[in-house]
Amino acid sequence: MMPYDAVKSILVLIALLASFGVFGWRCYLALQGLRRGQSTPAFGGWGERIKGLIVYVAAQLRLFRFKAPGIAHFFVFWGFLTLSLTILQAILEGLLAYTNPHFVLPLIGNFGPLALLQDLFILCVALAILYDLYLRLIVNPERYKGSHKSQGLMVLMFIFTIMLTLAVTNGIRINLNDDLLQRYRPVSTLIGGLFAGLNPATQTIIEETAYWIHLGVVLLFLTELPEGKHFHIVTSIPAILLRNLEPRGRLPAAPEFEGQVGVKQVEQFRWRQMLDFYTCTECGRCQDMCPAFASGEPLSPKLLMMSLRDHLKDYSSASLPTRSLIGDAVAPSTLWACTTCYACDQECPLFIERIPLIVDMRRYLVNEGEVDALLQKTLANLGRYGNSFGQSERMRAKWTQPIQPVIKDARKEAVEYLWFVGDYASYHVMFSDITRKTAQVFQKADLDFGILYDAERNAGNDIRRVGEEGLFESLAEKNSAAMDKCKYNTIITTDPHTYNTLKNEYPANGNHHAVLHYTELLDQLIASGKLQFNKKLGYKVTYHDPCYLGRYNGIYDAPRRVIRALGCELIEMPRHGDRAFCCGAGGGKIWMEEQPEVKERPAESRVREAAGMSGISTLVTTCPKDLVMFRDAVKTAGLEGKIVVKDLIELVSEALELCKETVREQM
Repeated sequence: MMPYDAVKSILVLIALLASFGVFGWRCYLALQGLRRGQSTPAFGGWGERIKGLIVYVAAQLRLFRFKAPGIAHFFVFWGFLTLSLTILQAILEGLLAYTNPHFVLPLIGNFGPLALLQDLFILCVALAILYDLYLRLIVNPERYKGSHKSQGLMVLMFIFTIMLTLAVTNGIRINLNDDLLQRYRPVSTLIGGLFAGLNPATQTIIEETAYWIHLGVVLLFLTELPEGKHFHIVTSIPAILLRNLEPRGRLPAAPEFEGQVGVKQVEQFRWRQMLDFYTCTECGRCQDMCPAFASGEPLSPKLLMMSLRDHLKDYSSASLPTRSLIGDAVAPSTLWACTTCYACDQECPLFIERIPLIVDMRRYLVNEGEVDALLQKTLANLGRYGNSFGQSERMRAKWTQPIQPVIKDARKEAVEYLWFVGDYASYHVMFSDITRKTAQVFQKADLDFGILYDAERNAGNDIRRVGEEGLFESLAEKNSAAMDKCKYNTIITTDPHTYNTLKNEYPANGNHHAVLHYTELLDQLIASGKLQFNKKLGYKVTYHDPCYLGRYNGIYDAPRRVIRALGCELIEMPRHGDRAFCCGAGGGKIWMEEQPEVKERPAESRVREAAGMSGISTLVTTCPKDLVMFRDAVKTAGLEGKIVVKDLIELVSEALELCKETVREQM
């Protein structure tokens, strides 16, 4: 009869070959869809990419945005890395059992401090898994809705079993004096104590049983990895290494296939985009931050990625596609719900990009004319008049008429600053007075500035994100041609949407001038002493970070410094900075018909948040669209008299007038 140790070696070898074979085959089936994807531009910036692996894979930095789950994942991640040596020990121990039943890894297997670290990680990982089970089974947050819950629970139980059986194996070996490092294994010693009263033969059987369960679950876990969300263990490293290093506010060029702009079929995505489908962990952090999902619209960034992953798998396994990408896998209403606020991509620990996917599919819908009536009318106005209001270009600078001295025409004389005013600041009746105050503040600061008057067109930021690439290019070319005829040093704008596209996307049209948002300019003027406020306003205010100023371009401090320079007390909203809640206007949503399924518009949710803060009188904005959306939301939410929405320039103007009155009184 063959001795047990020889049988053990044969069984371990068979199990290894089978599990790695299944794992490899399933990886091949899962990833073969990437071969159908389009080519991706060459990757550069390898120093930054390697740094990303250290910061976002090794240090798990983005996971700590959700602190408790982040800490739990950190211990599971590093626990598995540290304990992978014990898995290697178990494999080699089994393979070599027929020659050396007590095989120990050279050097590593006899290193006490490593044994102590591994033993402590057994405890930390087990506690982290128990927390994760509590989170999924008891708390069950909304962000897990739609995820593969049973699959996640199965993997958690796998990991817990691996930790427990490892502790039992080590503990009994300590009892039997088979472990020379027992003084370095306090956790295993404690677990082994539970079995210390049993006779050695019984303990040996338990130890061997624990070994087989340990190795068996490890190998079973390996075969299951390519089947679900835990495949990110394989794909997350290349996903982070090959992440997009372009500015956040710069969309990739529109894909075109035989004259058709946009993406109609899944294989028209780039293979790098497809990699993100497999990398999604279904954690729901993106869903938690999505204003469309919160308002009840049919968009969950998480479910979008899951649908794309499933569709790619179906498409790859079939000789011909059986379901359409847009319509079956992804509903058009899902695509039109997105505000392109970047909250989902900001929150994702693995840098998954959803907005370029959505815009690529929108481009196809626009090309096919599948847009709602209001958006279609707005796009027609933009094409004909160059603005979303359908007004004559001669009316663009009407707001300047009462201002003295007359604002310079940058087409006719050189200026230091070219003010790109934007549609809402130029045409919207709610904003005309604010735009005039902006000009007057600039004049009081003795700023040398001018505007394009009727040569200015909509900058095109939201037009591009709606999916109308051709119209964006046309407007960008006209604006670039008009600006090329001017002599200036710096562009300023009051609109974050305009700021984003001028700064990040117009360089492709030849603009290489510096671009400033007016809050940055005000901050500079105050710091240099050109704007001084001798009298403080004394208001208690809160501030809303515009998506295209904050998350897209990282401008957080300048507006806050200006607010404090005015003598205002700034109280932050619960959702602020890079977690500020979108007003709901971006991505062309301000031009679209409101959907009946909306429970509460994002702007209403935002003003309720501000109004619910103790002692706050004013919600400060630095975006024309925010101001329009929030003032309307104050009315529809019944909050008039509880909160006032003001643009920052209104406070600056008020402070300057207050200073002027003080000077008059002193005279």
